Amino acid sequence: MVGSTVCAVTEQADINDVPADIRERHATLSQEIEEHRQRYYFASPTISDAQFDELMHELEGIEEQYTSLRTPESPTQQVGAPVAEPGAGAEASWPPVEHLERMLSLDNAFTADDIAEWANRVEREVGTGARYLCEPKVDGLAVDIVYRDGKLATLATRGDGRTGEDITYNAQYVDAIPDRLTGTDEYPVPAVVEIRGEAVFPTEEFEAINAERGDLGLPLFANARNSGAGVLRQRMDRRKDKLDAAKSKADAAGNEGRAQATYERVLEEYERARRNLNRLTLVCHGIGRRDGFDIRLQSQGYEALKAWGLPVSDRPTVVPDLDAVRTYIDHYGEHRHDIGFEIDGVVVKVDQVDLQRQLGSTSRAPRWAIAFKYPPEEVTTKLIDIRVNVGRTGRVTPYGVMEPVKVAGSTVENATLHNASEVKRKGVLIGDTVVLRKAGDVIPEILGPVLELRDGTEREFVMPAECPACGTPLAPAKEGDVDIRCPNTRSCPSQLRERLFYLAGRSGFDIEAMGWEAGIALVEAGVVVDEGDVFSLDAERLKRVPLFTNAEGELTVNGRRLLDNLEKAKQQPLWRVLVSLSIRHVGPTAARALAGALGSMDAIVEASEEQLADTDGVGPTIAASVTEWFAVDWHQEIVRKWREAGVRMRDETDTSMPRTLEGLTVVVTGSLQDFSRDDAKEAILARGGKASGSVSKKTSFVVVGENAGSKHDKALELKVPVLDEAGFKVLLDSGPGEAAKVAQVRSAEPAE
Repeated sequence: MVGSTVCAVTEQADINDVPADIRERHATLSQEIEEHRQRYYFASPTISDAQFDELMHELEGIEEQYTSLRTPESPTQQVGAPVAEPGAGAEASWPPVEHLERMLSLDNAFTADDIAEWANRVEREVGTGARYLCEPKVDGLAVDIVYRDGKLATLATRGDGRTGEDITYNAQYVDAIPDRLTGTDEYPVPAVVEIRGEAVFPTEEFEAINAERGDLGLPLFANARNSGAGVLRQRMDRRKDKLDAAKSKADAAGNEGRAQATYERVLEEYERARRNLNRLTLVCHGIGRRDGFDIRLQSQGYEALKAWGLPVSDRPTVVPDLDAVRTYIDHYGEHRHDIGFEIDGVVVKVDQVDLQRQLGSTSRAPRWAIAFKYPPEEVTTKLIDIRVNVGRTGRVTPYGVMEPVKVAGSTVENATLHNASEVKRKGVLIGDTVVLRKAGDVIPEILGPVLELRDGTEREFVMPAECPACGTPLAPAKEGDVDIRCPNTRSCPSQLRERLFYLAGRSGFDIEAMGWEAGIALVEAGVVVDEGDVFSLDAERLKRVPLFTNAEGELTVNGRRLLDNLEKAKQQPLWRVLVSLSIRHVGPTAARALAGALGSMDAIVEASEEQLADTDGVGPTIAASVTEWFAVDWHQEIVRKWREAGVRMRDETDTSMPRTLEGLTVVVTGSLQDFSRDDAKEAILARGGKASGSVSKKTSFVVVGENAGSKHDKALELKVPVLDEAGFKVLLDSGPGEAAKVAQVRSAEPAE
């Protein structure tokens, strides 16, 4: 008793040594984190995972400096969240169940230095013999599954790591969770085994669910992780009771009237919930308690899981050192969207179980594992305003103006909202706190509002009636169109700027020194009335544009470079000229098809709509759009001006090039050393082949370079012949017969 008193007095003295402002910040952070943790597990989160990580990181930093604040009650020492007591205001909660072994969390790393520091600690503790198992970190709901004598006993959420929610009832609806384990001679079914994994919606299933909800007028799910957790934790037993009660009432009413209508509505809701549960998949990644069975390696445990019939990823890889860990992390940082479900990082584990035991655990996380977290792709921020942009085809697109926020490694202030109907469907109001997503190079998108943070000051967005750039009344191009457009196509300055930027882009004439600012400057200086004037630019006209002149009024280096690049652009192939005309629906694929089939601008102009539609890769919609475009006088004038300026209007047919790839479809993926992506496509098309962007059973060859990703895996799965760059050169030089001899054809094999 005396010892306890002395300890308490000493601890109190240590806490009193902490500056008051630090103690106050620690208390505020602890309370804020706990509130967000409760929302994350039992309600709707109001901040993103990355913002939660930032709060936790700050709290850990304070406790690292002032260790007396690191008490067992601190959020840094907790795992998950306690299970809500059934009947205590938590209608959706399930009964609690204790895990056989505690489910720990993982410490996080955010930089290469963090990973190196962790690896150095491992080496100090166990020497240099550690090997590392790396695997993508699935962004799902952590679950604990117990099998006794091979039969499913319990399915539970993580909860606080010791006690989770018993959601076993819902397992019957999830095909990915086997009711019984199978066994092999090497891995017989143990008497008791506790499996750890993540339940998650595959990307395609999540998109299908949201499409269905959109059709039904229901709010869209914000992300796969939270929606998957909500679906798996829903009280399906109560839904079934409600359905049975509704059916009894309908039967008593002779299956007519209001009772029957109610039953049909409840049945539809039940069936939708059942379907969504079955859309979940499970990725198993660990073993807790095990009786009558042990493993020497973590990777061996994954082999056992697979042998028992449990779903595991084929991407975990055992690597020998820290450099290989970094390579693995970098690879999945570039290919995180090729996996088929959401990941938010890479988990790195010491593979040897005896070394894991030496390293041990803290109160919340094992010391033998760490999670490297990628920059966030979803964050929350304030929507300050909704404005509209007028695109190159006159389409008026709303976009959100937000408080600047860092997402996916870059600072974002604007995000697309597509059209007025989409704004309404997402339920976004000006002044909302919104969920923002940016995946890689994809344009940032507002997913929806955080309803819990509304305070009544928000207001609806009203689509303008007139073009903000030229004042022309806005209207749909035709009856039934979702989009509204500015019909002042030729003279609207916003449309012209967008078209100039587009024709100078990589899919168009590919003109360096003619970016967005240059387009604005050319229009404002009046030297370009429409895009037909671009190739008539000369030094005298360009001197009237301040952006391209120096203090003495002479052309800058960029000005001279623009003129040189315009001259080179005149020799671009016909398909690039077609793309640069900004004909609605005509992108690179359709333009290549038209240029390849008809060969000249004159032939395309003279072709009937039916002839255009019959061209492989074109079809009636694109054909109608092409015909309509060339029927406009000032459009014809653009083509005339370009022709007179020397722009090439016909592709020269190379009769010396044998059409050895006629009828073949070739997919190129990854980076090739001697070919750009466009060069590779041109080489295929010149020999009569089709260059496709997706792999199917109809694909003839897949050419793989560095970082080939999922298309390579798909080719192996479908047994499509795979060529490396040397094999691609054989295909081009000697044809498919010789290429087949050097191609790789096999089924996909799981990684080690």
